[in-house]
Amino acid sequence: QVQLVESGGGLVQAGGSLRLSCAASGSIFNINAMGWYRQAPGKQRELVAAITSGGNTNYADSVKGRFTISRDNAKNTVYIEIDMNSLKPEDTAVYYCNLVPRVGAPSYWGQGTQVTVSS
Repeated sequence: QVQLVESGGGLVQAGGSLRLSCAASGSIFNINAMGWYRQAPGKQRELVAAITSGGNTNYADSVKGRFTISRDNAKNTVYIEIDMNSLKPEDTAVYYCNLVPRVGAPSYWGQGTQVTVSS
């Protein structure tokens, strides 16, 4: 089993910054990619940013230049973080950490963390 635990959400004013962290642990034998998704009320879950095992990154157009994803490894745990700057009210959503063990395999999800940006 793989466990993903997110932290760092909260309430921030527009223009402010937040950092989200995700710790992945458990039976992690391979990681193809990890990333952050978000889901706002009444909307579909969407990709925010992803990072592959090779360090390649991918961002949604709406967050390019404002968000930065990074990855770090420690004993038995893999961490990803996302630095979110110049936050906008439309960034308000529940943010989920995601881990894809290999292409085509079911991915793992965290429990989600709420980010609220006030205008």
